[in-house]
Amino acid sequence: MLVNLLRPKTTVSAHCDLPCGVYDPAQARIEAESVKAIIEKYHANEDPAFRVRAIQIKEQRSNLVKEHLWVLWTDYFKPPHFEKYPQLNELFNQATKLAGAAGTKGSVDVKVADDLLAKIAEIDSIFWETKKAA
Repeated sequence: MLVNLLRPKTTVSAHCDLPCGVYDPAQARIEAESVKAIIEKYHANEDPAFRVRAIQIKEQRSNLVKEHLWVLWTDYFKPPHFEKYPQLNELFNQATKLAGAAGTKGSVDVKVADDLLAKIAEIDSIFWETKKAA
């Protein structure tokens, strides 16, 4: 009897695990912009202690970029999105690699940071297209 009282009366569904509005590629973009700024400051400063600290912070921020991208990739985007935008999986793969050890995490190349920001911009564009359709 108690089980029947506690059983949900309504079944709901959503395309994401929380109500829309909690996901936004801006989080990844802000961290990637921070990574680029750190790389530029690294190149502008010859102090070894400063450079060590800059690299540590850059690596942390690069990890945050990957985490924000992974959340979008795995929690926001669903099969209908991947069907409509077949390039989406490859785009996320490229972006997360650009934030990883072979990308901004392991490099102090401003061009790599620019490439990462460009991939995030592509993801952002698709993201906002999906929000219009929702």
